[in-house]
Amino acid sequence: MGSIPEMEHSRSQKAFDRARRVLVGGVNSPVRAFGAVGGTPIIVDRAQGAQVWDVDGNAYTDFICSWGALILGHAHQEITAALAEQDALGTSYGMTTELEIELAEMLQKSLPSMERVRFVSSGTEATMSAVRLARAATGRNFIVKFEGGYHGHGDSFLAKAGSGLATLGIAASPGVPEALAELTLDAPYNDLEAVERLFESHGHDIAAVIVEPVAANMGLVPPLDGFLSEVRELTRHHGALLIFDEVITGFRLCFGGAQNLFGIEPDLTTLGKIIGGGLPVAAYGGRRELMEQIAPLGPVYQAGTLSGNPLAMRAGIETLKRLASVGFYDSLERKAKILADGMRQALSDSGVAGHVARAGSLLTLFFTVGPVENYAAAKRSDTRRFASFFQEMLRRKILIPPSQFEALFVSAAHGDDDIRRTVVACRESLAAIRP
Repeated sequence: MGSIPEMEHSRSQKAFDRARRVLVGGVNSPVRAFGAVGGTPIIVDRAQGAQVWDVDGNAYTDFICSWGALILGHAHQEITAALAEQDALGTSYGMTTELEIELAEMLQKSLPSMERVRFVSSGTEATMSAVRLARAATGRNFIVKFEGGYHGHGDSFLAKAGSGLATLGIAASPGVPEALAELTLDAPYNDLEAVERLFESHGHDIAAVIVEPVAANMGLVPPLDGFLSEVRELTRHHGALLIFDEVITGFRLCFGGAQNLFGIEPDLTTLGKIIGGGLPVAAYGGRRELMEQIAPLGPVYQAGTLSGNPLAMRAGIETLKRLASVGFYDSLERKAKILADGMRQALSDSGVAGHVARAGSLLTLFFTVGPVENYAAAKRSDTRRFASFFQEMLRRKILIPPSQFEALFVSAAHGDDDIRRTVVACRESLAAIRP
């Protein structure tokens, strides 16, 4: 392993110093500040395919991919061409377009549980709206979520949550009224008995269970066999709704959602990331009789000036058309498997304690002993070692999420050479941090 030339970061440092004088913490989303891994945050200048360039001219192979939204990679030629065409027609109308109808039809066809769809502008907005609808439809107040699950920054979701809260070590956010926090019940992910106990105690008051079918915000944690189907049965038995938060898993694991993969039909589904092709868009939907309780047909109010934005709709339509092509997910699966297997072998050869979890094109290298099945196990990870690993990978121009508790995303733009170089970088990085 030869010496690695030091990269120039002076312009990035100056930009971040400037950002801190006008943006809170210098960022508009906490994990971007690199607080958990140290060093100067990357200030991005441009991106193409599987590569991003910072303002200092350094190029990195990117496994963040806008936190999973860019399944086709950055600046996909056909998507950008469609956006330019749409941009010339207007960027926002505040009125309905045929584009909204077309994308909703595509979602309805690929996810039959979504008999009616409502577009919003973010995953947080989608999950907040779905929970409001569930409470209205059932006349109940409690919701059940899983420790380490992240469903956006709505007040009901900010206790024992994953993603940025896990990264920053925040157990629960101040500013959430205690009376509201008490309406959220937490259970360990993959612990069916814990869910059963909650229903035994609060069954008549639980409006819904909200779950990431494949947890991806405490690091990647797949469901144990039978867990999701048993939760489905419990909610039905007790008259509660089941909400699948597929903001990350939707169109990531297969064409459609994890619900298609596991053969489980939720009452409500939230989507985001991929359905906007890299632009801000999300959606929630479900059975017709539930969704028609939303205004203007029903009394449950939810609105948004930029909902169904024509640029986002066009990007989503063009993206989903390409995901439907024969063999798309087979290719993605092959590359992700090679990467995960290479990481596992590198761990074994290095003697560094770790565990690689993968589901489709999502994966996480946990610096922990043994498998990770829930948030408690994920939290036992050696975050200092992860920070060292992150920096070693970055020195080798591989950009992974700056948090132990996030997933890596493989995109269609990653070539076999990208995967091979990443495995080599992983091997060298593990050797560099070996005790």
